[in-house]
Amino acid sequence: MSATAAAPAPGRWLVSPRWDLAVFGGSALLALALLAWGAFTGILDGTTPAWAWIGTVVLVDVAHVWATAYRVYADPDERRRRPGLYYGVPLAVYAAGVLLYSTSPGLFWRTLAYVAVFHFVRQQYGWVALYRRRLGEHGTLDRVLDDAAIYSATLYPLLHWHANLPREFEWFIEGDFIPGLPRGAAEALLPVHLGIMAAYAARQLWLLAAGRPVSPGKNVVVATTWAAWFVGIVALDSDYAFTVTNVLVHGIPYLALVWLYGRNRYAAPATLSRLFRPHAWALYLLPLVALAWIEEWGWDRVLWHERPHLFPGGDPGFGPEALALIVPLLALPQATHYVLDGWIWRTRGNPGLRERLGF
Repeated sequence: MSATAAAPAPGRWLVSPRWDLAVFGGSALLALALLAWGAFTGILDGTTPAWAWIGTVVLVDVAHVWATAYRVYADPDERRRRPGLYYGVPLAVYAAGVLLYSTSPGLFWRTLAYVAVFHFVRQQYGWVALYRRRLGEHGTLDRVLDDAAIYSATLYPLLHWHANLPREFEWFIEGDFIPGLPRGAAEALLPVHLGIMAAYAARQLWLLAAGRPVSPGKNVVVATTWAAWFVGIVALDSDYAFTVTNVLVHGIPYLALVWLYGRNRYAAPATLSRLFRPHAWALYLLPLVALAWIEEWGWDRVLWHERPHLFPGGDPGFGPEALALIVPLLALPQATHYVLDGWIWRTRGNPGLRERLGF
């Protein structure tokens, strides 16, 4: 999610203490609880079990990608407002995917991995920027410290990952990150990373002591981002640990944001409005989960062949030429989500967005 361009009315929370803490703190606590369960049961040392893969990858990660459809493609007014963007991006993304995959499947996956990484990092930056504007912070020092903290919390673990390849986990496929970064690079920059995080914490404590306004929600986002990324990537070398931390802290807040938007956008009595009623989370999530399950079925039958007990069916046996057309099509929802996310959450160019989010 990208930062908004205009300053909302001042406030310490995006929505409310209950909503903010449940969305950001709750997703992180769930991830840490699953880590504790993994350590207790011993599954930290193996691949992600089926129940955890379904609960995180399908129900959260893939489902949150499809939630972009509620924001854009299910809204006829929104589609008419920017048809060039909303129809041009999928076409361009698909064409680029076919070209990359035809050149080299490895190049396709590497490109998609780095686009995804950029998206994940920028979403956390976007939350912090929203909080800063919500509080009405305009000082250079706080902006610099905010940016440094959130980028350090995300980029240092990625640096450590690149300097310690191969790992027990990968973003998409083995070898999708560029190897060759010296291991000493991460070790040398660890004090810098910890110093940045300490400087951010010290500034927040100074503001509290001076009676200046602080944003508890922003601090929760920074702290949970650091905890999830550092523990899931740096402290542990585990496919299960990376999956639960990477997915939940990213996907759950996005699902909550889209629901918040839809609650105000589709308020009139209509089919979509029923999905965004209070306590109607099951109705909201059901179409997303169904689409996510169908997508994963396609991936497993066409390419991975890892879970026949979940996704039955024969191997279609597509050749390289067919895969160059089919694989980018299967990746189209997530690639479109990565790109459109840079536009659809900016108040500049999206009239009424701030009001529909309740800011």
